[in-house]
Amino acid sequence: MEIAVYIILALIALILILAMVAPKTYNVSRSIIINRPITEVFSYLKLIKNQDEWSPWKKKDPHMRQEHTGTDGEVGFINRWEGNKAVGTGEQEIISITENRSVNSQLRFYKPWKSQSDAYLTVKEIGDGSTEVVWGFSGNNKPPSNIFFLFFNMDKTVGKDFEEGLLDLKHVLESKT
Repeated sequence: MEIAVYIILALIALILILAMVAPKTYNVSRSIIINRPITEVFSYLKLIKNQDEWSPWKKKDPHMRQEHTGTDGEVGFINRWEGNKAVGTGEQEIISITENRSVNSQLRFYKPWKSQSDAYLTVKEIGDGSTEVVWGFSGNNKPPSNIFFLFFNMDKTVGKDFEEGLLDLKHVLESKT
């Protein structure tokens, strides 16, 4: 019996130590240069419905159900989705727009697990009619669930999806006449 108590105490101590050293925040982003003027790129990006043309998650479930509330491209617009295991269930709400600079939204995931992140798309004119686009998201990992991120590399996993999406975005925008 005494050994069992020590084992339980050791497990509790291990969990507490891991929760203390595990990452408490995350920020994943990728960027790409698009050979289009900033006004054209931004006008396209601020419309959340346009993500259906370049989002890697739309490819993972082209039949996901979506519902929209509000006016796309304006603060308060919400895109809700329900999809397969690869995309889960959640919603994205535009929380701020700075014309020709950024679109910030809040991502709320409900399945496969609950979480909330701050997503952003920023644009920067780099000359010669080209625009740098940065796509990313950030948030907090609450203990003890933050222990999971000791073993899961979000930057590598989600970053790969961002890279794929940005390449598709580049193709979509550069192929428009």
